[in-house]
Amino acid sequence: MGKITYRRLKGSQNFRLRLLLSTLSSNPVLIDDIRADATWPGLRPQEVSFLRLLEKVSDDCGVEINETGTKLKYKPGIVMGGKNLSHDCGLSRSIGYFLEPLIVLGLFGKKPLSIRLKGITNDSKDPSVDTFRSTTLPLLKHFGIPSEGLELKIESRGVAPNGGGEVVLSVPIVPNSLRALTWIDEGLVKRIRGITFSTRVTVQFENTMIHAARGIFNRLLPDVHIFTDHKAGAQAGKSPGYGISLVAETTSGCFISADTAVSYARGEGEDEMEDEEKKELIPPEDIGKQIASVLLGEIEQGGVVDSTHQVCVLNPGKGKIW
Repeated sequence: MGKITYRRLKGSQNFRLRLLLSTLSSNPVLIDDIRADATWPGLRPQEVSFLRLLEKVSDDCGVEINETGTKLKYKPGIVMGGKNLSHDCGLSRSIGYFLEPLIVLGLFGKKPLSIRLKGITNDSKDPSVDTFRSTTLPLLKHFGIPSEGLELKIESRGVAPNGGGEVVLSVPIVPNSLRALTWIDEGLVKRIRGITFSTRVTVQFENTMIHAARGIFNRLLPDVHIFTDHKAGAQAGKSPGYGISLVAETTSGCFISADTAVSYARGEGEDEMEDEEKKELIPPEDIGKQIASVLLGEIEQGGVVDSTHQVCVLNPGKGKIW
């Protein structure tokens, strides 16, 4: 067996993207100086969890981390996919942090992928599971990915700080190769769809968000429908919270999205969490207005995808779609 040659990289920037490209190209990487000068040096919990996820969906994947977490050796394996897989994403970042690279990896596996992900389904940092279902999956179909087998089921919701959400992602393999696409016509917005959710709070919060968002959209177009998804019991996770996800569909088949969630913030320690819990949550009426304005801002910027999905359709190395 020959000596492994690693491509040397530095720093923590674009961590997931580096590992994703390393895996797809079968090129080992060595990353050092990972937050070496930070107060808390080394890999973050969500980055370690992502490495463990890569090990689960791959065969013969090698991961070596030094004692301080500031140096990583990653030898990619063969993406196998498989059924009945499960991964606990932890509470440092939401499930959306893991879905972004996982969907791409699943397309190039040896077998179709079916995996249960546990953790936080909605927060204000990462794309929500609702956005993945309403925007990301329809976007992938433009590139020749079959609709059959491409699905995201939300079985329970969970917000920060304690999570408790679960989703099941199913991704088919690409039969041959992805279809290249020149896509420059964003079209005109013909309808807006959305969904609100609430966990361990009154369902009236959802009605308030819908009324506030519709108050802005109804002045622009008539076809606006926002649905509710109130969870209770085991399906409501372990923390109170609420949020909204909106998507604008255009005449050329574009999906422009925006979302947010409100809950008590995650803290690094017990004292910090106690301080956060004393703060008032943003009122649902303000959330409805804010996210409606954010969606209008995304539409105003133009383009066939929103800012969240730019990395999904661009090949970072060549500046081309896929």
